[in-house]
Amino acid sequence: MSAKPIRPRPQANGFTLVELLVVLAIIGLLTTVVVLNVLPMQSRAQVQKAEADIAIIEQGLEFWRIDTGRYPTAEEGLAVLVAPTVTGAKLKNLPNDPWGKPYGYVVPGANNKPYAVISLGADGVEGGEGENADLRSDG
Repeated sequence: MSAKPIRPRPQANGFTLVELLVVLAIIGLLTTVVVLNVLPMQSRAQVQKAEADIAIIEQGLEFWRIDTGRYPTAEEGLAVLVAPTVTGAKLKNLPNDPWGKPYGYVVPGANNKPYAVISLGADGVEGGEGENADLRSDG
């Protein structure tokens, strides 16, 4: 009887199921951490954009007052800032707030201010907290 030569078993190339599951678990954890840290930043960025928009609208209102000697009435509203006048429009366009709603304009404003530019926040309803809080130019 002759002995059969023993051939080495070929090595399997690739990953085991356990290795793939460990990699998927790590990717899931990293995704969770990123999502939990990025979502609050988006809300904060929207509030900051609304504050910046309100400041720009206030500048347009000041230019309107310098040209006309008065602030727009409640009936005229913010639309007068983009209407062409003898001295030109005060704003190129009138933005909506970051939540897609138009900014409000109230005459008179609170705290003895002549007007208030208002965003009602993410929920579009007066009051609220966090991203649902109202943003007002008059404090």
